[in-house]
Order: sequence, then structure tokens, then C-alpha cells
Amino acid sequence: MNILILGSGGREHTFAYKIAQSNHCDALFVAPGNAGTSQIATNVAIGVTDFDAIKTLVIKEEIGMVVVGPEDPLVQGVYDFFKADQSLKNVAVIGPSKVGAALEGSKERAKEFMMAHNIPTAAYEAFTAETLDKGQAFLETLQAPYVLKADGLAAGKGVLIIDNLEEAKQELANMLGGKFGDASATVVIEEFLDGIELSVFVLTDGKNYKVLPTAKDYKRIGEGDVGLNTGGMGAISPVPFADDAFMQKIEERIVKPTVNGLSKEDIEYKGFIFIGLIKVGDDPKVIEYNVRMGDPETEVVLPRIQSDLVELFMAVDAQTLDKQEFKLDPRSAATVMLVSGGYPEAYEKGKVITGLDTVKDSLVFHAGTTEKDGQVVTNGGRVIAITSFDDDFKQAIKKSYQNIEKLHFDRINYRTDIGFDL
Repeated sequence: MNILILGSGGREHTFAYKIAQSNHCDALFVAPGNAGTSQIATNVAIGVTDFDAIKTLVIKEEIGMVVVGPEDPLVQGVYDFFKADQSLKNVAVIGPSKVGAALEGSKERAKEFMMAHNIPTAAYEAFTAETLDKGQAFLETLQAPYVLKADGLAAGKGVLIIDNLEEAKQELANMLGGKFGDASATVVIEEFLDGIELSVFVLTDGKNYKVLPTAKDYKRIGEGDVGLNTGGMGAISPVPFADDAFMQKIEERIVKPTVNGLSKEDIEYKGFIFIGLIKVGDDPKVIEYNVRMGDPETEVVLPRIQSDLVELFMAVDAQTLDKQEFKLDPRSAATVMLVSGGYPEAYEKGKVITGLDTVKDSLVFHAGTTEKDGQVVTNGGRVIAITSFDDDFKQAIKKSYQNIEKLHFDRINYRTDIGFDL
């Protein structure tokens, strides 16, 4: 069948890399794609939320499956758009319905869902501009640090963790006053959970599920996890401290109640659930849900899946995921992100990237790249992910760093301490 991937980052290049290996894939398209996806698929210059243009492409190219990478089209209802259209309703869409995507689209909705289905998470309350005074009073009842979350999508930048009460009160006022636009019209304040974070990924057809490999990503720009938040500077899979006993707790207390909750609420959900977790003592608690794969976690999770990814997606569409065999590479994977100088603040694009053809024993996933005059150039903040395998995650990281030394673009930047806390 012909398959379309929506998106343009490292996550989508990784999807393309896996899907292109499947015997079920005849032709592969990526909209809009990047310089990496263009080597294994046909890039199409269409935005991920331009549903009418996507429809035209799907009909013209006789596409039978659409794999949705980023959250925006899901939250805007791309799944529902397909299912409501006579000419599109038989196309398999890998991603939840709009109601399902609200688990990421609204932090408040996610919290309500967790409370309704007894899923362990931090205590919280939600506030709007009208209830600012109550919100500031609620902050006074909590211990520092204070966690403020924009309710809507804020491109991964809508969560603030603040040590000072007065500063937290001021930031609450700023957020409700439009700091993140409509995304912070409602702000969720929750208790701070102290522990170590990890991500668990689940593929579900709405009834059955497969737990994918765990991963840990590194969000901050600076060594030792300091400085501004980014979209992610690197990742490790599996997470060494997530042993069998801990994974059993995650499955029993979080994964099963989440999938059962979707089923109980009659929510159409055929896609990924990305569960951001924190290990508090020996117990897992949910920080947040995302309704798609993470980036750069995808670059370490998908390459470890040895099963045919398209077969898994076909089973998701048919709601027969329980019948699918699921095989994983037992080795560790580690990825390191190369980013533009200045990122996550102002940075320049169009810097020529050299050395890509010299990488050995590692996978190169393009994130913010494009082609210009026959050369690959930078086209975003996060530029390239280098993923390596080994029996030990430390050796895998070492391989990635050895290959990074062969690559160059002006003002290249990356963290040299991925995995430092493990």
C-alpha cells in the first residue's frame, strides 16, 4: 500500500526509516519532510494541518495509510476529518480522534481523566484569569518548588517550575495574561513530585495494547540538565532503572487503566500514548500524556522494534493488535541531538552540514534540515540526531559521540553528557 507520514522532524525521519523496510509499503510520502526523508521517500510541500491539501494528495496518490507525527493535526481533528469524509473513511489513520487527542491538547482534561480512572498523578487545581486570586492563594498552600502548566499546546515550553512563591504568583499572572497566548488561558497548578523521570510509550488500537521500549530524554540545553528547556537534546532506551518489577507497576497502575479508560469513555484511539512518568520512591506517577511519539525518544524507541511496523499499524486499524507478535532488540540505543547555535532562542538557518557520508555504525536521523543547491543545510533548531546501539548504553553513547566528531556545521552545538544521571 501507499503510505503518508505527516511531519518534518527527526521523529518522522525515524518513522520513514522503519516503514520503508516493510514489505507492505509500496510508495512512501512525507509531508512536508526534510533532507533525510527525501532520500527514502517522496517529500510533498504540504503543511501538517492543511487537511484539504492532505485529502487531495491522499486521493491522487491512492494512499491507504496516514501516520501522524506531531500533535497539532491530531488536536485539530485530522482523524475525525478522514472518518467523516466518504472518499477518505477507509484510509487507516494512525493517531487518536480529536476527543482522544485532548489528553495532550488540554492539561486539565488529562488530569480529569487520570482522576476519573484512578491513575496516580500529582494533586492539582486549574485556574483562569477570573480566578487568578484563588490561584495565587492556592500557591500559598503548596511547598516550593511550584509547578505551573499552560493548559493548551505551547510547543513544549508551557511548563514552569519556580522556587520562589512571589515569582510563582507573578508568573501565574503573566501566563493567565497571555504569556503563551490561548494556550495559557487556563493554567494548571500542581504539587511538585521529586524523583527521576522516564517515558513509557504504548501503541493501542483502543482496546488492546503493546508496551513499547522505555526511554529517558534530556530536555535542557545545558550540561547537567541546566538552562532553558528544549524539544530534547538526546535520549536513552531502555531506561536502566526501569526493572521488571517497576514496569509491572507501570502496566498495572497506569497503562491498563489508561487503555480501559479510553474504552469505557468510548474514545476512538488508534495510535500512540506517550506517558511521561516520574519515579517517586519505588512508585510511578504520571506527569502528563502526549498522544503521539516523542522526539528525540522516537529515534531510540522505533529502531529497537524488530517487528514490521506497518503490520503493527494494520493491526491497530483492524483492532487486532492482541494477535500481533512483538519483537524488540535487547540492546541499548542512545541518541544525541545536534542543534543550531543559539537554540532554543534565536538561531540562524541555512548552514551547510558536512560529514554525513562518513558516519559508520550509527543511524543518522534528520530533524531540521533541507536541501539547497545540492547540499544539506540546517533548517531548524534541532538539526540531526545520531543514534547508536550497543549492549551497554554507555558504549552506545560513546559511538554516537565518535560519529558526531565527523560532522560539522557553523555554530554546531550538542550536550556531551547524555545519560550522565544513569
